[in-house]
Amino acid sequence: MSEHLGSHHRSTLHKVFDHAGGAHNVEWREVISLLEAVGTVEEEHNGKFKVMLGESLLFLHRPKHKDVDTQMLVDVRTALESAGYGPGTPAFDER
Repeated sequence: MSEHLGSHHRSTLHKVFDHAGGAHNVEWREVISLLEAVGTVEEEHNGKFKVMLGESLLFLHRPKHKDVDTQMLVDVRTALESAGYGPGTPAFDER
């Protein structure tokens, strides 16, 4: 698990946890890039993305539009928190 995230990944991490913004302006490409930086992402033959993040296993579908929906954001947020990337953690607070 990488503790030091680049500025783009850290920015995406903050967007994921911005409850006021909801899923608006959180793009799929940003989310998948962040997940690749902190976990393992494999695209399966059926088009789903298998994401291993700490002890969490997620199966995500690429959205039809560029932004992720609210449920995907909740699922990603939960997995990131359980893997130690939530608010109050060194990776989140690093500046």
